[in-house]
Amino acid sequence: MNLKRYEPLSLFSQLQNEVNKLFDNRAGILDGGENFPTITTAEWAPAVDIKEEPDRFVVKADLPGVQSKDVDVSMENGMLSIKGERKAETQDEHDGYKRVECSYGSFYRRFSLPTTANADKITAKLKDGVLEVVIPKKEGVQPRKISVQG
Repeated sequence: MNLKRYEPLSLFSQLQNEVNKLFDNRAGILDGGENFPTITTAEWAPAVDIKEEPDRFVVKADLPGVQSKDVDVSMENGMLSIKGERKAETQDEHDGYKRVECSYGSFYRRFSLPTTANADKITAKLKDGVLEVVIPKKEGVQPRKISVQG
């Protein structure tokens, strides 16, 4: 018996990607700019994990085959943006490919950060196909233990 991971929201994600491609190609107006800040268009979207720790947030994005020179991480107005491109190898139909499932092209992910994030000290590194963005929390807002007298 084989186990298969059930991901009910993956169909919605695929649908959103297809709708984004449709509007990107036809209308040319839904570009994630100032008029539509929550709509993003891209050829594919990398999987992302976001973890909150007591003193920081850690964002990890799967970017296999992407070089650090092809990734741009920026922070503006409380929004963390990760964009870049995975370049496809030139493939000839005679190379024996029967199916190509790997996504190539540009990607764009955007996340709203809480006010506790320290935008001035964000770091990012790409190693072994995983982008890790570390967002420290501001000093004054970190949780502290309060002793209970009694």
